[in-house]
Amino acid sequence: MTKTIVALYDDFSTAERVIDNLIEAGFTRDDISVMANDASGEYSSSLEDRDMVLDGDVSAGEGAGFGAVIGTLIGVGVSLIPGIGPVIGAGPLAIALTAGIGAAAGAITGGITAGLIDMGVDEDDAHIYAEGIRRGGTLVSLTTNDEWAERAETIMNRYHPVDIDTRSSLWREGGWSNFDHAAPPYNAEQIERERLAYRDYNVARGMGAIPEEDVFSDQQP
Repeated sequence: MTKTIVALYDDFSTAERVIDNLIEAGFTRDDISVMANDASGEYSSSLEDRDMVLDGDVSAGEGAGFGAVIGTLIGVGVSLIPGIGPVIGAGPLAIALTAGIGAAAGAITGGITAGLIDMGVDEDDAHIYAEGIRRGGTLVSLTTNDEWAERAETIMNRYHPVDIDTRSSLWREGGWSNFDHAAPPYNAEQIERERLAYRDYNVARGMGAIPEEDVFSDQQP
């Protein structure tokens, strides 16, 4: 049996470190997905400026910069998602959402929430994850066998993923209910305000530090 594990992070650099650690622990690149809001165009510009043909041993921990790990995942590309706007995505989730149109062909007509539900995510949680991406977060998912699921969760949880229950409660205090694909996407300035608010919230609760490295590289899943 397989299990899909999903986590949302407030910034792309943390998500990239998570992916780097998962790969170093032996998880397959083809089973890892990432999706990040790119309202500022920062990520797509970085991908365009670098050679996407990478050595398989390159890792973010080696200081190779943006895309050292992301660029080695399958299906990396930029697309438009209704309600979110431009996103950079890679892996099975990105491929499923862009099926039939291609990552560079334009807007995704299928819903991101439907894509998450198809992966086994609870419907209510799917709305929260989609809204999290809309507000500037980066989603990482991994499909693995049951035996290795706990190891993957340990790695992903070490990097302080968003507590979606707490975060959605904060949104609901401001009137949010569900992800709305017809809502106007956040612009770069709005996303930066959101990130600053989350940063202050996390620091106040002692959640600012993340580990420098992981140690799960002794076996293969």
